Amino acid sequence: MNQTKQSQSIAFYNTHAESFFHDTVTVNLTPLYQAFLPLLPEQGSILDAGCGSGRDSQFFLEQGFKVSAFDASSELVKKASELLGVHGISGVSVQENTFEHYQSNETFDGIWACASLLHVPSAQLKASFINLASLLKDNGIFYCSFKHGDNDIERNGRYFTNATEPRLRSFIKNTDLAIQRTWLTADARPDRKNEQWLNAILVKG
Repeated sequence: MNQTKQSQSIAFYNTHAESFFHDTVTVNLTPLYQAFLPLLPEQGSILDAGCGSGRDSQFFLEQGFKVSAFDASSELVKKASELLGVHGISGVSVQENTFEHYQSNETFDGIWACASLLHVPSAQLKASFINLASLLKDNGIFYCSFKHGDNDIERNGRYFTNATEPRLRSFIKNTDLAIQRTWLTADARPDRKNEQWLNAILVKG
């Protein structure tokens, strides 16, 4: 059942990749970048986990960081690769993979999972956090965000695992990750300002 939920969300993004790309690629996330990037070493390495349009990978590369990226949607992998190529940004390949199964020969200073882990069914989130934490250096920084709530919902063919701080704490229990801070923000898209997001900075201890 859980795998079906995840597959259904991936299928949604494969079908709607074009519209999703155009809806998200220009969204301004400067306040979130400002909360995350100063915690990393200069020119450090970032894993963009569930990179979507490639918007954030592009920004990180432009700031001088080394970036690896993946997404579970093959169509979004294509769109992100095209975005980085169009802007003449080299040195990053976007892979098709999942949070549970992505592997790398290197460990990262930071992991960025912006509005992406929320599509993992709640029963599988711990396994996803464990795998991603294994790719993070000691004292590495992990940013993630979820729609704010304490339930799981289905909407328009996608499944969402919502989170509050206590629920997030339960997801990362026994994963080598600890919450450094959480905060709530409104959705950055003008037509969704009534939606609240839980943002979290986690640290690998």
